[in-house]
Amino acid sequence: MQERPFDLLNKAIGQQVLIRLKNGSDIRGKVTSFDIHMNVVLDNAEELEDGNLKTKLGTILLRGGNILFVSPA
Repeated sequence: MQERPFDLLNKAIGQQVLIRLKNGSDIRGKVTSFDIHMNVVLDNAEELEDGNLKTKLGTILLRGGNILFVSPA
């Protein structure tokens, strides 16, 4: 049985993920929650540049419409 996107996001709660945004930014952090619009809340979020830490962001909300992909970090 193939998993749905919400099933995968549900499994990601409490896990660290890498999220690429439409503007090309990479954000890494621990998923704390998400909603039906795929808005995602990350804790201990960091912006990466070329795989290296650029900025510590703390707790953030990423709008689902800005997300290209979510992968394990």
